[in-house]
Amino acid sequence: MNNTPLLLVAIGVLAVGTFSMRFAGPALRSRFEVPERAQQLLAAAAIVLLTALVATSALTDGHGPAGIARPAGVLVGGILAWRKAPFVLVVVAAAATAAGLRLLGVP
Repeated sequence: MNNTPLLLVAIGVLAVGTFSMRFAGPALRSRFEVPERAQQLLAAAAIVLLTALVATSALTDGHGPAGIARPAGVLVGGILAWRKAPFVLVVVAAAATAAGLRLLGVP
């Protein structure tokens, strides 16, 4: 795309749209009442979406399966996060598990 003015206009429109969305939340919060049931559904939807993202990232590599080492590392990290371990420990333990298994020849 060699049309620089068009690119700059597109960036500007996206910037204004992003700012508008971020401003609308706090500005309109007092005007709308979200029902308790809808809040519960949104919280559950966020958990489901995060779980799907983790599963997709952990179990696939491109168009094929990820092997054993990566899901094992994610499992170790998930267990430590569930047990409320410090974030740095969760990340280091997950990476060390995957790296250790790969060092042993596990795909």
